Amino acid sequence: MIIGLTGENCAGKTTVAEYLMKKSFYYISLSDLIREDLKADGKEITRENLIEKGNELREKGGSGILGRKAVEKVQEDKNYVVDSIRNPAEVEELAKLDRFFLFHVTADPEIRFKRSKTREREEDAQTFDAFVEIEKLEMENEDKNKQNLKGTFEMAQKKITNNGSLEELHDSTDTLLSEISGKFKLVRPNWDDYFMNIAKVVATRSNCVKRKVAAIIIKDKRIISTGYNGTPRGTKNCSEGGCPRCNNFSEGGTDLHLCFCSHGEENAIVQAAYHGISLKGSVLYTTFSPCLTCTKMIINAGIEEVVYNTDYPLLKEPLALLRDAGVEVRQHRVE
Repeated sequence: MIIGLTGENCAGKTTVAEYLMKKSFYYISLSDLIREDLKADGKEITRENLIEKGNELREKGGSGILGRKAVEKVQEDKNYVVDSIRNPAEVEELAKLDRFFLFHVTADPEIRFKRSKTREREEDAQTFDAFVEIEKLEMENEDKNKQNLKGTFEMAQKKITNNGSLEELHDSTDTLLSEISGKFKLVRPNWDDYFMNIAKVVATRSNCVKRKVAAIIIKDKRIISTGYNGTPRGTKNCSEGGCPRCNNFSEGGTDLHLCFCSHGEENAIVQAAYHGISLKGSVLYTTFSPCLTCTKMIINAGIEEVVYNTDYPLLKEPLALLRDAGVEVRQHRVE
């Protein structure tokens, strides 16, 4: 999941982010993205410069630019906490990721002012009146490219009021995580999608110039052999001129006696034999339905099921033979 954090100055956003990081969330800060640009410009990192630079980036790249930059850093297999969200368009960009939730972290102004004083930063307001006045300027803007905290807060799905202790803040965070966990649906591929997609990746290793094909062999939901089409081990690759038929781009189904390439299913079966692995009772996933030669090898190797993605041109006889031998055959399409 991706947790976005927005809130007033010194409300506790960074503290919430640090707590989530202890729970294996990866940290992305929109402010840090602005800091990178300030450093590149050789400018001092102050609150005023951060605001000015953020507004400049939005004017040049659109009001959601920082959200888009954050999305580019997100990887599918990780949880993230995204800090310092200050513009509704940033929320809109992040919300395009369907696992995004926005938390508004807030606290009473007097409490936040006291926290700002303990930080002892020269750029922070020195009086409560000045603190409130600066906040008013950040809260709402007619210019959509500038900070609009009020509009951003209104888009939050959850709110954390941080007027108490650190322990209370952590408890509030845990409560909200438990509330959204029911909405967060982990999307996992089924076994057929999982294995067929792996077979497609294996096919990228093929050195054949005509067609990239691969097969993987599974036993107890574990991959025990893989193979992709290409010339035999130790010989010149097809892509380097090693196969006369492929390099002449012969018409499909013709000149098969001139083809030096082994098929993906053939190589998967031979590799298992090479390493002394029994294929009895296994399942073969292949990116193309098998040819007649591979079909005979599949039957004699004791493979019980064949799952294929795309129809091979010479489809009818091999599939009929597999079924006649009691091998289960089915197509599972993965684009």
